[in-house]
Formats: sequence, structure tokens, C-alpha cells
Amino acid sequence: MATATFTTNVAGVSHGSTKSLFRKALDSMVAARERQARRYVNGYLLSLDDATLTAYGYDRADLERQGSMTASF
Repeated sequence: MATATFTTNVAGVSHGSTKSLFRKALDSMVAARERQARRYVNGYLLSLDDATLTAYGYDRADLERQGSMTASF
């Protein structure tokens, strides 16, 4: 029993790097949810005092620069 593999190489076309419309939409949705989660967490962290933030390795200026979401849904 023999197995044959046929490939067609087209100059300038990389099949591995092209994403489908569904994949692009899914990636965009995941990225948006990650940004939303980061803003939510930053909102909580900004409610802590500076000593606690420093103990956990955060800097208030960095958190403020990244943005926050203080309102809950």
C-alpha cells in the first residue's frame, strides 16, 4: 500500500498564515474580552492603597496609564 502526497506551491502565497473570517472574528472577540478583563482588574487594584500595591509588585502610575473600569455590569 502506497501513500502519495501532492503539494502545489504558488509563489508569494503562504497557506499557513492566512486566517479565515471566522478565526479573525474569534481572535478579535478574545482580544476585546482580554482588554475588558484587564480594565476590570486594574479598577480593583487601583482601589488598594500604595503599600499593598507595592507589596504585590504593582505601580499605581502604570495601572492608571493602562486604564480601568470601575463600573460593574
